[in-house]
Amino acid sequence: MAVAKDYSVQDKLAGLVRLQKIDSKLDEFAVLKGELPMEVSDLEDEIQGLHSRKVRIEEEINGINDYIETRKEAIKEAEALGKKYEKQSENVKNSREFEAINKEIEMQQLEVKLAEKHIKDANEEMGEKVRNLDAAKKQIATKEGILNHKKSELEKIIVDTEKEEKHFKKLSDKAREEVDERLLYSYDRIRSSYRNGLAVVPVERDACGGCFNAIPPQRQSEIRLHKKIIVCENCGRILADEALTESVAVK
Repeated sequence: MAVAKDYSVQDKLAGLVRLQKIDSKLDEFAVLKGELPMEVSDLEDEIQGLHSRKVRIEEEINGINDYIETRKEAIKEAEALGKKYEKQSENVKNSREFEAINKEIEMQQLEVKLAEKHIKDANEEMGEKVRNLDAAKKQIATKEGILNHKKSELEKIIVDTEKEEKHFKKLSDKAREEVDERLLYSYDRIRSSYRNGLAVVPVERDACGGCFNAIPPQRQSEIRLHKKIIVCENCGRILADEALTESVAVK
């Protein structure tokens, strides 16, 4: 946590300017990476979802295969019973027994036809599942190719900037410790309000270095005196005179 210290307004402004310069450098690293970290994360989530879909389809195909096997077994059982009843029909004693056995034979024949229909329907469903599985595999291969490419890009940027980025992160942590806690809160709030992350800006060519609105001469004089922290009346950014800004160096 930042600790409030008995610094002059000029020291406080210099501390804010230093922190802003360091954080702006860190922002440059983020710009270099661009949307790559988010894109990599999104692709990883998408690929995970595709893998889950692939596994689900494979399980459904296995279930259909198991169902087809049960229907084949049902056909074998019905055909065996049909043959049994046909053999029994050779030894019938009356027409009543003959009709009863014929009905049983017909029932087994219907069972065979019904099972064959179920197998046909299951095979058609299986064909659709196999096509879906192939499509999922192709999607996974395509997405993994894109992911590997983006990861490679990101890793190259990280390797190229890692040492420098770590250096500036340490500087940022140290600089934040030197800023008054209330000022640090305001700095973070203003910084988060703008995409370019500029919370502290110099007065350049008589205008705010953030929104470029003109700063009246009297206001500029007050900024140069370093008697108090002054913010832009238009954009709310903290203003520092150009001389102070240039005097603060970050290496």
